[in-house]
Amino acid sequence: MGYMVVRSEETKRIYLDEISMVIIENIAVSITGCLLAELNARKIKVILCDEKRNPASELVSLYGSHDCSLKNKKQIGWTSDIKASVWTEIVSEKNTQSVLLLREVEQIEAAEMLSGYIKEIEFNDATNREGHAAKVYFNALFGMDFNRNADNAINAALNYGYRIILSAVNREVVSNGYLTQLGLFHDNMFNQFNLSCDIMEPLRILIDRLVYHENFAMFNSDEKHKVVNILNETIYIDGGKYTFLNAIKIYCKSIFDALNDNDTSLIQFYRYEL
Repeated sequence: MGYMVVRSEETKRIYLDEISMVIIENIAVSITGCLLAELNARKIKVILCDEKRNPASELVSLYGSHDCSLKNKKQIGWTSDIKASVWTEIVSEKNTQSVLLLREVEQIEAAEMLSGYIKEIEFNDATNREGHAAKVYFNALFGMDFNRNADNAINAALNYGYRIILSAVNREVVSNGYLTQLGLFHDNMFNQFNLSCDIMEPLRILIDRLVYHENFAMFNSDEKHKVVNILNETIYIDGGKYTFLNAIKIYCKSIFDALNDNDTSLIQFYRYEL
């Protein structure tokens, strides 16, 4: 029928063509198998939250593309050199976006330090410049006492936003026929999304920017909606202006093109402003 019916205090019809992601926030929600099958067929990402309303799991299609077997063979055949080259580009871009954000919020000294890290990045980030940059970056944004493991609204917002982006990237990986488990750099046997974790790295900065400017004192439903809405923000990529969600599609496709054609110049990174 092309729409889903949501029943609460009132009944609403939401047309499936108008949505790209469904987040089930409340564990009391019931959803039919018929709807889940249709959402999967339309490649609409479904995220399930836990009792604290934080993303806990998601639906991942077993067959996201008609040529999955061919794409899987290509993915297994990606050489160590091209994977390392693409990862090096991803890490460099993440640090570049981090520097731009620090300059935007007038953290000039930290921005210069990160700029130095960019120049020091070796092939495949062998010296872990990304890890060194992260501590400087987060302390500059959120204060010297900030700890990514602390239980506070800032970390809750960051984690929620990163999970939303990861789910969006998972959708593109699967839709293009690839396996989320086989990463470029990430290689954790317990991580179902190694490849997506690699690809999403530069995208994290958009979440960081939002959380910095919002400066959340608490993180409840209203704040979560603000974070999810970042997918509708407009950014620039491939010479055009797109919503963040559509930019993710272009970016992911360019990563796969670079890997398959052994050409990192094909990668299309986003720009927040021209």
